[in-house]
Amino acid sequence: MAKNIAEQIVEMLENANVKRIYAVTGDSLNHLNAAVKKSSIKWIHVRHEEVGAYAAAAEAELDGFAVCAGSSGPGHVHLINGVYDAHRSHVPMLVIASTIPSDEMGMDYFQETNTIKLFDDCSHYNQMITRPEQVQRVMQTAIQHAISKKGVAVIGLPGDVSEMDAEEATTSNQIFKTNPIVRPSDDELKNLATLINNSKKITLYCGVGAADANREVVELSGLLKAPVGYSFRGKMAIQPNNPNEVGLTGLLGFPSAYHAMHEADLVILLGTDFPYQKFMPVKNKIVQIDESPERLGRRAKLELGLAGDIKQTIRALLPMLTEKTNVNFLNEQLAFYDKVKENQMEYVKDFGKEDAIQPEYVTHTLDRLAKKDAIFTVDTGMCCVWGARFITGTGERKMLGSFNHGSMANAMPMAIGASLTYPGKQVIAMCGDGGLSMLLGDMATIFQYKLPVKLIVFNNRTLGMVKLEMEVGGMPDNETDMINPDFALVAQAMGYPGKNVHKPEEVENAIKECLNHEGPYLLNIFTNPNALALPPKIEFDQIVGMTKSMTQLMLGGKMDEVLETVKSNYKHIKGLL
Repeated sequence: MAKNIAEQIVEMLENANVKRIYAVTGDSLNHLNAAVKKSSIKWIHVRHEEVGAYAAAAEAELDGFAVCAGSSGPGHVHLINGVYDAHRSHVPMLVIASTIPSDEMGMDYFQETNTIKLFDDCSHYNQMITRPEQVQRVMQTAIQHAISKKGVAVIGLPGDVSEMDAEEATTSNQIFKTNPIVRPSDDELKNLATLINNSKKITLYCGVGAADANREVVELSGLLKAPVGYSFRGKMAIQPNNPNEVGLTGLLGFPSAYHAMHEADLVILLGTDFPYQKFMPVKNKIVQIDESPERLGRRAKLELGLAGDIKQTIRALLPMLTEKTNVNFLNEQLAFYDKVKENQMEYVKDFGKEDAIQPEYVTHTLDRLAKKDAIFTVDTGMCCVWGARFITGTGERKMLGSFNHGSMANAMPMAIGASLTYPGKQVIAMCGDGGLSMLLGDMATIFQYKLPVKLIVFNNRTLGMVKLEMEVGGMPDNETDMINPDFALVAQAMGYPGKNVHKPEEVENAIKECLNHEGPYLLNIFTNPNALALPPKIEFDQIVGMTKSMTQLMLGGKMDEVLETVKSNYKHIKGLL
């Protein structure tokens, strides 16, 4: 019996080493689902397509390629947030958007959406299959785009087309995973070497594009006596075994990295598209090296902009450089970093009180007890801050988050994808109460597939980052409070243990119990709602804004909240100003 198009698509996915499709089945996806059931691919039945897209994005980042799917209309729209996240994170993902019968298109049919328009802004490739002769060519091209351009490819698949008899194409069905060596030309490298050799104080700043070049970055730093800062996405790869690292900069970062970049004569940006222009220095020379030349110069005024793989570029550059002998600048920055880390530990030592446990203490304890090869996922907002500042890179750990798209609710879904991709590894989701609430239903997916995910809920009963944004803008926070369910009871209703932690002295044993449990486990920790995540450089208008908002809160009768905010953060403020 001849295979149909759905079976042909699944066969191609098997040949591309796809292991899972994350989706909610039904309607126009039914033929694809039936084909998957007969294959080696596992259909992961999520409760919400957005969760499926996030989970697939996590798998794609960890394993190189992943697939999610959504059916007509609402399924497409539900996918879109996670698809945007994957595309902006530059991870290779295929989206199968099954849709209405082809003869009904353009007729305002039930659940009709235009997949080309809908996904056009979050994909490198976006096409509709309407004839059997297209299938293999379109599928091969889509996958090739996803893995080569590092982003999303979308296939529109009408339900009636998926059941048609398949036809063989004359073009290649093979997927080509190329790995070219790309670096600047010799003349460009000579210009860069001259600039470096003539500079006295140099700082390296690394992003996720330098993730494979830890050894080369450390060697370059040692040769140049240069401190090394990094972005959040670059942290897990750049921090380990790096004696000259000075932490992050940006909204989540440390004063030390900010200081090292601003005090340098020359800043070299390696594989980073760091978006926060206000944290970039403007009075020194800046060089940017990136594998994507279209990114050069859009964040800072450059002395040189070079295209190349960071590892290969550094290897070619090293023989051209003269070793620096003056270590004063480096030692000053490292001493400052030591002081910053000492100040950060004040929050670990002063661990809060009942129902106001310091989140820094929780994260530091989690970091200490987690395995050296654990995979962490972090919700956007305050959890990103605590993860950035207190989870240590070991060289084996991974940290996943919505770092480019900045969407809430990503930690738990990404943990699903991570746990399925690496079933033997410890997977820890650092969830905000706001984030977890948003996609609460897929806690059931964790139980259904018996995933040993550890959900650590930083329950501060507020949208903490939004509250901070309003306060530094001079506004009293409004409608940021969260009236939450008992998350521990929710976990128990879903089928696995959940525990509430109200007191600081309960934290360590509770985390140990959670991490040592063989299956899924939720830990609901009542953290301090007034803990603030202040940036590494406090601007005067932010101080004015905070003063205004605190005054308005006092005038509104919220004196207790003002006092708690000041008491909770005075060390941090003192250490940064």
